[in-house]
Amino acid sequence: MTQSTPAIVILGQGALATARNIRQLYPTALIHGLAGRVEGADRTYQEFGATLRELYQQDTPIIALCAAGIIIRTLAPLLLEKGAEPAVLAVAEDGSAVVPLLGGLGGVNTMARRIAAGLNVAAAITTSGELRFGTCLLNPPEGYALGDLELGKRFVSDLLAGHSVRIEGAAPWLDQAQLAEDPQAQRSIHVGSAERAASADELLIYPRSVAVAVVAEVADLPNAVRTALQQAKVAVQSLACLVAADSEMASAHLREAALELGVPLRFVAAPADVVALAQTALPQVRVVNANHLAMVIGEQPLDVSSIGHPRGRLAVIGLGPGAAELMVPAVKAELARATDVLGYETYVRMAGPFRDDQVQHCTDNREEMQRARHAFRLAAEGRSVIVVSSGDPGVFAMAAAVLEALHESDDPAWHRVDLEILPGVSASLATAAQAGAPLGHDFCVMSLSDNLKPWSIIEKRLDLAAEADLALAFYNPISRARPWQLGRALEIVARHRVAATPVVLGRDIGRPGQTLRVTTLGQLTPDQVDMRTMVLIGSSTTCTFPKAEGGEWVYTPRWYGEKPLS
Repeated sequence: MTQSTPAIVILGQGALATARNIRQLYPTALIHGLAGRVEGADRTYQEFGATLRELYQQDTPIIALCAAGIIIRTLAPLLLEKGAEPAVLAVAEDGSAVVPLLGGLGGVNTMARRIAAGLNVAAAITTSGELRFGTCLLNPPEGYALGDLELGKRFVSDLLAGHSVRIEGAAPWLDQAQLAEDPQAQRSIHVGSAERAASADELLIYPRSVAVAVVAEVADLPNAVRTALQQAKVAVQSLACLVAADSEMASAHLREAALELGVPLRFVAAPADVVALAQTALPQVRVVNANHLAMVIGEQPLDVSSIGHPRGRLAVIGLGPGAAELMVPAVKAELARATDVLGYETYVRMAGPFRDDQVQHCTDNREEMQRARHAFRLAAEGRSVIVVSSGDPGVFAMAAAVLEALHESDDPAWHRVDLEILPGVSASLATAAQAGAPLGHDFCVMSLSDNLKPWSIIEKRLDLAAEADLALAFYNPISRARPWQLGRALEIVARHRVAATPVVLGRDIGRPGQTLRVTTLGQLTPDQVDMRTMVLIGSSTTCTFPKAEGGEWVYTPRWYGEKPLS
């Protein structure tokens, strides 16, 4: 059975280390921590019971680091249909115990053993079938699919009652099982790809040993595949993957068909190549052609990874200002599934730690276009690639460079890549949030670097934005190579602002050693700012008032001119 990504749920800070150890086993899993009690989790929640029930109803496997009783009482109202439940495990906060609670037919015992091995403890398996036979007959290993669950339950009950069984077909995982085998037994476990009528005396297990190559466009592909399998007398449960030509990599029609059929989608130079590739992956195969489809049918589970490659993916992500809790969950999940990570070395380090199988490609911060082209070359090979930016990738960062590289390219493989831009908390918004709401009304975000645009353009835009009475956010305000430009920018802004205009200086917000300072336009001098400082200059309506614990709140009200009546 294929497991979906589990959620790791913790109640206290003491469980975080164990949760992170478990996540090494499930890299795409997110750690859910209770707000106000856990720092450093991937996602926070407000109420344990509501969160657990929501995950359960979404069919998400749950690994909860808390007492088993809490989980049982929380989920008890939802326990209506055995067999239609995700895996649920209780793990001691210190990792000393792993207890599978629910989801015996959803692979919970397999998960429990895996987690227990990772934590160097023994899993508390209580399922009668597994204890008696040493395996869960209703949850065959990856590469196999169960025929009929309801008939299977009765079948296992008969075996537990003492009935003997015979095994037909290749079932290597059962070699070590403690089954009462008898070649003359009435009941049998049948392993094979042939379509068979369900029977109470037979447990049907199908090897996922069939690859279907789409040779030409088919109107209703899922039904066409089912019909072809039926005509070939092959069970649909034996379907392992769909295969198509590289030229069809961007086809939504193919993606939707694979999703409906519940199988991966692989790509090769030409659909006919799937026959040769499958013959390499399988010891014995037969080929059946039917209505624009070519079926390669084997006797053993197919190693799907040996056939072609998946659609390449390129995600441009924003890490936020630096703090792990300010990184959006979608970005964390993307980082976990990536094969290759590209970016400026400082940002790549911020995105880690990485697994040994994840390749890091670190470059100089000025090599944006080379980095973008390198990312597309990797993704076009079928790899899952990430280009890392700090803050938001669309704000003076890599998203524009990646899209520019794609726009300039006439390589069709680049245009077929699955490209996605994932947002992050920008430095301007992170700094504003620390100060209050200085960008609470209309505002303008500008970079004072003239590396990619003339200084004359910067001056013109500054003058117009200041005249329009927009709050201003300055990126790249000053550097050793540009020591004079911030002073000139402040002179331009001062034409349209009074000296008492509030200014917020945020340095390394979201990172260790962050500082926040509130000053005024009249008091601000360039020597108070460096390249790692975000400068926010208020509008004519921006206000300040003291915080109870010291310092000042800064905000720009949403009304303009005369205050509206409340």
